[in-house]
Amino acid sequence: MAEHKYQEILKKIQGEINAGKYKAGQRLPSESELVRRHGVSRMTVFRAMQELQNQGAVVRRAGSGSYVSSHLNTSGHVFGLLIPELGQTEIFENICGGIMEGPRASQHSLLWGNTAPTENKKEEIAEQLCRQYIDRRVSGVFFAPLEFSPQCYHSNLRIAAAFRKAKIPVVLLDRCIEPYPLRSGFDLVGIDNRRTSYLSTMHLIRAGSKRIAFFARPYSAATVDARIAGYKEALLASPLRASKPLIYVGDATDDSYVKSLLRRDRPDAVLCANDHTAGNLMHTLLAIGRRIPEDIKMMGFDDVKYARILPVPLTTQHQPCRDIGQLALAVMLDRMQTPDLPPRDVLLGCHLVIRKSTGSGR
Repeated sequence: MAEHKYQEILKKIQGEINAGKYKAGQRLPSESELVRRHGVSRMTVFRAMQELQNQGAVVRRAGSGSYVSSHLNTSGHVFGLLIPELGQTEIFENICGGIMEGPRASQHSLLWGNTAPTENKKEEIAEQLCRQYIDRRVSGVFFAPLEFSPQCYHSNLRIAAAFRKAKIPVVLLDRCIEPYPLRSGFDLVGIDNRRTSYLSTMHLIRAGSKRIAFFARPYSAATVDARIAGYKEALLASPLRASKPLIYVGDATDDSYVKSLLRRDRPDAVLCANDHTAGNLMHTLLAIGRRIPEDIKMMGFDDVKYARILPVPLTTQHQPCRDIGQLALAVMLDRMQTPDLPPRDVLLGCHLVIRKSTGSGR
């Protein structure tokens, strides 16, 4: 957590300097003020300021404070991050880390924005942040479209239209704003969801599963539809081709709902849309007396940290988040240099991580 806070403060001050909030030679807020503002320890603030000094962005004067260097080169680009799940899902924190670690990242700055303090206001806050980025005339925006609400599709379209009208390049992270298999006119960097889901389903088939279900949350992003497509293709390409796809869209924490599905369809394996859904479903299955993997095998997507420490360690697909971030920056810079390039999907493969939830692994 301290590592994340240190990076957050560092990038926040970098972004404010590049956006012109603090001019060359201007005094920055004191360490005490930054401690109060960010709710962190003095050591965390000291580390961020020390790094800014090492970069040549800040000059520290004993007894006086920290100042923006008068020799600072602010010719680099300032990019905005519009990521509703930032701070809530480690996938996007790691993707942002990859953006900052790219070979050309040191020349540029990122503006961070908190877009989801409450679930029922995330569309409003995301659109508000969109307007802020347009007012600041950022060079480009990395946007992970909103999901999990009935209003998110139209909110995503409004955000995309506003950036397009302002002529601000957008690179989509992880997901498209259009439903699968349609695509928008923006570049997208993420994983190959259909192929990865195909391989996950094949893993369950090789593990002996005969009745495999797919479980997702309502109003999920287009990535989940791509994963469902890969799941269906795997069934058709396997000895289970006569099996009916079992696709569940609902609340994995609802005992009665889960019981009704098990009673009706008797699945012996479930491929979940992500590790979060898999974790919730696992707790529900165990609570109603189902054994994992003896009665039902389980898989997820993402390989978040808690996947390995669930009651039954979860087999999943590891996303190359740092690589996604680095490629996103490269795609953004290519787009800015050659605006007339056709929109591209840059899709990476995942790495299968086998654990006990499918009957093998540690």
